[in-house]
Amino acid sequence: MTVLPNILFAIALIVGIGYFVRNVKKLKRNIALGRGVDVSDHKAQRWKNMARIALGQSKMVVRPVAGLMHIIVYVGFIIINIEVLEIIIDGLLGTHRVFASLGGFYDFLIASFEILALLVIIAVIVFWARRNILKLRRFLKPEMKGWPKTDANWILYIELILMVLFLTMNATDVTLQQMGAAHYKEAGTFPVSQFLVPLFEGMPMQTLIIIERSAWWLHILGILFFLNYLYYSKHLHILLAFPNTYFGKVRPQGQFDNLESVTKEVKLMMDPNADPFAAPADDAPQPEKFGASDVMDLTWVQLLNAYTCTECGRCTSECPANQTGKKLSPRKIMMDTRDRLEEVGKNIDANKGEFKPDGKQLLDDYITREELWACTTCNACVEACPVSIDPLSIIMSMRQYLVMEQSAAPAELNNMMGNVENNGAPWPFNQMDRLNWSKES
Repeated sequence: MTVLPNILFAIALIVGIGYFVRNVKKLKRNIALGRGVDVSDHKAQRWKNMARIALGQSKMVVRPVAGLMHIIVYVGFIIINIEVLEIIIDGLLGTHRVFASLGGFYDFLIASFEILALLVIIAVIVFWARRNILKLRRFLKPEMKGWPKTDANWILYIELILMVLFLTMNATDVTLQQMGAAHYKEAGTFPVSQFLVPLFEGMPMQTLIIIERSAWWLHILGILFFLNYLYYSKHLHILLAFPNTYFGKVRPQGQFDNLESVTKEVKLMMDPNADPFAAPADDAPQPEKFGASDVMDLTWVQLLNAYTCTECGRCTSECPANQTGKKLSPRKIMMDTRDRLEEVGKNIDANKGEFKPDGKQLLDDYITREELWACTTCNACVEACPVSIDPLSIIMSMRQYLVMEQSAAPAELNNMMGNVENNGAPWPFNQMDRLNWSKES
């Protein structure tokens, strides 16, 4: 028996996994560009959230049709890829169905894989129809034109092809088993692919072997391609949903972060013994930048959020600002953050590990001020996200920059803050007149 196929398989495996590891390292580097943040609290709650939301898909089923279809694809992806372990062993050792010795349990596994493969095919067709025939509104927003739309369809095509190859491989395999072909020992139960067997009846044994081997090779190479395609796709959430839900927000939704530097200033102002005019110590750290104008100003958790975005659009479809025709789309906020972060990463790659200022930033070049101030901070986008992404935190960080670094708040907000300062209320009424409304006319 020639060992050339085994050598070629080993090379393909090493190249595929090696390129994947390279992309993962680049991904970690880009996320690490964000500011540090302490997420070591509430560990029990974080594990619970990850199990319930990422593993249990609890927020997906809020929309039953899409939720059920996604669970089918999700479970199919996880369980069917158990078979990949057998393919890898067979490819490296030159064996065929190495786990066949498991007997009845192996038959059960193969039957389960085939049923799941059929369900995945059905789910993929439904997803494709929702995007391209029914044209659901949330898939037609401006940010979904071009590559995002193409990417979503390519993912569905890849999943469909992988499942068809899997069933084709099994159908020709069972045909070769029935013909008594060498190296094809009888193993497995094939409740779905048995219906494909008539397509191959009457074919010479050598032709069937070529078809079976071609489907086998294309299936595993397709999986390796898909693995490396993830980095460039919205399907990166397959890998990142688990850490993202673990590091997701565990505090009450309406609780916003206070800037530590501002808190210190307020405490200083309220300290009767403090000298507000005292010069800072020689070893005092440089004042931190208020808020965020670029991705490096965001926290690494916010950058992880951006990479985890599934582009499903549930956040945008729930956003009251977007529903009333405002320019804001929480999904676009996350996509823009990821695109800018990728641009920064490519800049670092091109400049030997250092970022060379490119005259661009997240604010204005990607996300407009109009979008930021359209947000009502209602948290609907955060509540809707099936993988615990928080677009609002990025919006608030950029608002902080505009207000505290550039004094660029809208006139209405400046008037309100002036009224609070002078009158103790948002309205332009003297404090002595604030209760006039309660008096009888």
